[in-house]
Amino acid sequence: MRRTALTAVALLGVAAVCGAGVLDPGATLDKTTADDARDLLPPEILKHYRNGDYRNAVVDFPNSRWKWDDGFDAATRWNAEHLVLDEHKSPVDKTTGKRPDYITGLPFPDIRDDDPDAGAKILWNVDYAYYTGGNSRNLVLLSWVSRSGQDRSAVQDVRFLYYDGQPRKYAPASNPENFLFQFLALSISPADLQGTAALGHRYKDPTKRDANWAYVPALRRVRAVSPANRSDGFLGSDTSQDDGFFFDGKPEDFTWKVVGHRDGLRIVDPDSIAGKVVRHPLPGGGWRTISTNNDRAAGFQVKGWPGVAWAPVAAGVARRRFWILEGVPKDKYYLYGRLELWVDDYTWQGAWNRKFSWQGELLNTYQVTGFATAPFNEHESWWGATFAMEVSENVKGDRATVAGLNGPGAEPPNDRRLPLDPVFFDYQTLNRFGK
Repeated sequence: MRRTALTAVALLGVAAVCGAGVLDPGATLDKTTADDARDLLPPEILKHYRNGDYRNAVVDFPNSRWKWDDGFDAATRWNAEHLVLDEHKSPVDKTTGKRPDYITGLPFPDIRDDDPDAGAKILWNVDYAYYTGGNSRNLVLLSWVSRSGQDRSAVQDVRFLYYDGQPRKYAPASNPENFLFQFLALSISPADLQGTAALGHRYKDPTKRDANWAYVPALRRVRAVSPANRSDGFLGSDTSQDDGFFFDGKPEDFTWKVVGHRDGLRIVDPDSIAGKVVRHPLPGGGWRTISTNNDRAAGFQVKGWPGVAWAPVAAGVARRRFWILEGVPKDKYYLYGRLELWVDDYTWQGAWNRKFSWQGELLNTYQVTGFATAPFNEHESWWGATFAMEVSENVKGDRATVAGLNGPGAEPPNDRRLPLDPVFFDYQTLNRFGK
């Protein structure tokens, strides 16, 4: 009995030190509990909770809510035995010194804190964990938001075609240009943006920069765009093309290092974690997920919301363990001088992407909603979000851009593993979308 009592006292002491109970699942993170999250969030996000700008329930996100496709784990084990980084920090087969024709699974599952290449390896895991979701099409809103409400929005029709990462049967049969992926973003509305298109090609060759083009209806011509422009605000917003799903820059264009490995909090989709996902197969192939919470995802959508208009009101927050990376661009014309990325060390989903000026001043924080997986079929699992919301907060401007909310229509495209034709991504026909 004495031993039991001493054990109980010891456990209570540990709980007191760790703040257990205050931010356990079922609690609420708000201005009354924010101080208990002071070491778990980026300072600018913690400030939102302290000021009452954000308010979210704390939810449990167990690793068991994340599953890969059949065969993914086997591919990951093969990668662990065969893949290394070359001098450009690109994944290659250690025997041949060349990049494999096709990579699936996590390229580098065994990350060590003391590995000087750990930062680059983690980022490759982030990319390939996302690529496995496959070819996609999303009809989404890009919303310019002030502290008090939405100022403007634009509808974007966005497609990605992946030549690597996803199950091989969904990728193009041939890849003569050695692409990693291609994407196309087309502005549908409002009228002054309609027909504006952005096209990008990323190559597996680590020495070959991204190829980017834009079509502006007012100019009636296609023009090449510098890869450094991927860091600029897309259509004048605070979201850039390099934001993407979390960070979509070319890994070899930056120098990466690990600056932390610790617990933290992230924004998550609680209905996704609870398994409340609605999806169905599409007639031509692929799957559509129905975003059931997009009408209440952001503060400006909720009547009477007292916080900032871009607050993630439908979200919860969950404790996860993160790798924290620091990236410095090799291109001195890149808009930001340093990036800080918080990456979940199990799901490999990014959470917080903090961007600093070349002088070290925080300029922007990209806030990404985490989700659990849901089954495509008996052998495939991925993408189980009931709403999609990414927030690019302009810290100095006290404003934000909210991306990912549903576009118009009863069931707007939120599609994965689609059969996409590479011809669709030909820059020579980009002006076909012009009005």
